[in-house]
Amino acid sequence: MAEFDVIQGDITKSDVDAIVNAANTTLLGGGGVDGAIHRAAGLELFAACVPFNGCPTGEARITPGFLLPARWVIHTPGPVWRGGDHNEAVDLASCYRESLRLAVAKGCHTVDFPSISTGIYGYPLAEAATIATQTIASVLSQSETLTQVRLVAFDPKTATAYREAWAQA
Repeated sequence: MAEFDVIQGDITKSDVDAIVNAANTTLLGGGGVDGAIHRAAGLELFAACVPFNGCPTGEARITPGFLLPARWVIHTPGPVWRGGDHNEAVDLASCYRESLRLAVAKGCHTVDFPSISTGIYGYPLAEAATIATQTIASVLSQSETLTQVRLVAFDPKTATAYREAWAQA
């Protein structure tokens, strides 16, 4: 089974096969990690996203990494938290599952994720971490391609939440 780790850092510096972008549904850049990835990758990333004409929540699209150290960027729009009764958990799990499916399809062995939907989208951190780690663990238990998946936390609070969730996964 592939290795899973939680690190704190800047996902735009990750030298891996693919990084995941917590995108919005337009895929054309925004705030937070989405904006940071678009800025670091350069204008070609924006141009590569335009033909997709957006992406529904819970699905994923893949582009080259352009100026990033990562070869690929996997864009997945996470759910906006609306109290938990609007399929948020299903959609969030799908973000992780679909991102890893695309990574495997492109022959990726190493993938770094941000914490999807826990910023401006308001998903409660502990719940999001549990969904993410359980979904990742499930995919990794069935994958012969992936060798390392990491959660790249922006701050210590996020890193701690994902480490605690992984211990329970």
